[in-house]
Amino acid sequence: MLIIGSHVGFNKDKQLLGSLEEALSYNANTFMFYTGAPQNTKRVEINDDLTKKAILKMKENNIDINNIIVHAPYIINLANNKEDDKYDFSIRFLIEEIKRCESLKIKYLVLHPGSHVGLGVDIGIKNIIFALNKVLENNNSVTILLETMAGKGTEIGSNFLELKKIIDGINKKELIGVCMDTCHMNDSGLDLSNFNNILDLFDKEIGLSYLKCIHINDSKNIIASRKDRHENIGYGTIGFSNLINIIYNERIINIPHILETPYVGEYAPYKEEIEMIRKKEFKNFKNV
Repeated sequence: MLIIGSHVGFNKDKQLLGSLEEALSYNANTFMFYTGAPQNTKRVEINDDLTKKAILKMKENNIDINNIIVHAPYIINLANNKEDDKYDFSIRFLIEEIKRCESLKIKYLVLHPGSHVGLGVDIGIKNIIFALNKVLENNNSVTILLETMAGKGTEIGSNFLELKKIIDGINKKELIGVCMDTCHMNDSGLDLSNFNNILDLFDKEIGLSYLKCIHINDSKNIIASRKDRHENIGYGTIGFSNLINIIYNERIINIPHILETPYVGEYAPYKEEIEMIRKKEFKNFKNV
C-alpha cells in the first residue's frame, strides 16, 4: 500500500489532532509536522488528551502512527562547534524535541545533519557524531533520520558517503536512519531518471534498511545546482513521470512518502498532488 501524505501544521489549540484532521482533508494516510516554528524555540506543552484523541482517530481512519513523521527545527546545527553555547543549545534542544516526540508517540524525527560553517567536512562530521551519541544516550524509542541535503553553502549530507561516515560513528545504530529528499538529491547532482541506480548506490554505501522516509518534491533547479528550491509535483526539472517511478518503486513502497511542495499563493495543493499521484495522471491545478 502506498503511504502518502504531506507536511501539515501543528497549532497550540488542537496539536496532533489538528495535524491529523488537516492530513485527512488531503486524503492522506501519513503526514509530517514541526512541533513548533522551525525557526525559533517557542514550544507549547504537549496536551496528552489531544494526543489520545488523535491516536484514536488515526485508528478509525486506518492510519498507522508508526508512519507519522516529526521534522526537527532548522535552528539545530550539530556540525558547528565554534561557539560552545550554540553547540550545546543545539544538543539540548534536540533532546527536548525527542521528548516531545515521545509524548506524541511518534517514532521518527527527521534532522538536517548540519553545516560546518568553515570548519571543514571532516570536523563537521565528527561534531555531528559526538552530538548524536550524546542525544541518543538516554533515548530508546525515537529514531533520528538524517536527511539527504542539496549541498548549498557548507551543508553536510549531500552525498551518501558523508551520511555513512556519520552512521558508522553512532553507538545506537538502531536509532539512526535516513530520509531521502528528491529535490535535494537532484540539486546535489544525482540523476533521478534511473532511481534504481540511486537505490543500488545507497544500498552499497549505507544499506537500504536505514532508509525510513522519503520527501517527494520536484525541483526548480537543474541537476547539481546545489540550491534547494522545491517545486510542485510535475512543474519542475525532475518531472512527473520520474517522480511517479520513484514513488511506486517496489523497493521503497512501504516507507512514508511526504510532500513538502510549495503553496500556490495561500493555498496548500496537497490534496490535488496526492490525487495526481494516486491516479498517476498529471493535472495542471495551478491554472484551475
